[in-house]
Amino acid sequence: MSFLIALVPMLAWGSIALVSSKLGGDANQQTLGMTMGAFLFALVTYLIVQPVLNGWVFLIGFLSGFFWTIGQNGQFHGMKYMGVSVGLPLSTGFQLILNTVAGAIFFHEWTKTRDFGFGFLALVLLVLGAYLTARQDDEEAPKTDHKMLDFGRGFRALIFSTIGYGLYTIIITWAGLDPLAIILPQSIGMLLGAAIFALKKAQLNRFVFKNMLSGLLWGIGNICMLLTVQNIGLAIGFSLSQMGIIISTLGGIFLLGEHKTKKEMVYVVSGCLLIILGGLVLGYMKA
Repeated sequence: MSFLIALVPMLAWGSIALVSSKLGGDANQQTLGMTMGAFLFALVTYLIVQPVLNGWVFLIGFLSGFFWTIGQNGQFHGMKYMGVSVGLPLSTGFQLILNTVAGAIFFHEWTKTRDFGFGFLALVLLVLGAYLTARQDDEEAPKTDHKMLDFGRGFRALIFSTIGYGLYTIIITWAGLDPLAIILPQSIGMLLGAAIFALKKAQLNRFVFKNMLSGLLWGIGNICMLLTVQNIGLAIGFSLSQMGIIISTLGGIFLLGEHKTKKEMVYVVSGCLLIILGGLVLGYMKA
């Protein structure tokens, strides 16, 4: 059952980049709208479940949400400069490395030789798959408006994003609190962080409100990811959640019209297969 719950973030989060791109708006408008949707989801969940909240839970949740905003805003900027089918796989690869190492080493989730063997094999497969899905054909330049605009700026944005995303998951894992209690203060931290990023940069217009839909998707994925991490650990739980890269990458190509040469399509298909294989190895570890 835990493994099935772990697949929900893959579907929900894998669709966010596609939904946000279709809804429109700049990175700040997308982040603000997404956090508003996440806050609405968290508020309704809190009113239904009514978990116990105290000062410590609020602080940890708030900080986690604020760090997430840093990660999401950086990722949106990275995708603007690189395109969804390039930026998101690179972002995923960076996050996988950071969270897997943190879970395995800092939180001692892997204790046996077998754990490290299969765990690092899965990590290599996932990262290599992410790399292949983002790899470009240098022999043929893109022929559409979706070409990579500025790899350097996009790369720096993704490094910034990875630090924020890493702190978002690591601080919750370290605190070991009830996921259902955390999500409301977490959403408040997200909303404040997004408001700071959007201050004097984004108008509260239809693009912001439309992007609340992506926030609802994120909220569903987030609560399932937190429950998964609580049950099977950060290293495996987070890695499974990032398999949504398959949906984002293929959707960026077929739904958003991001151009790929024949050679790049071979890279993409190979990368997706490696990601699936890495997910199967993680599932085998849990079994």
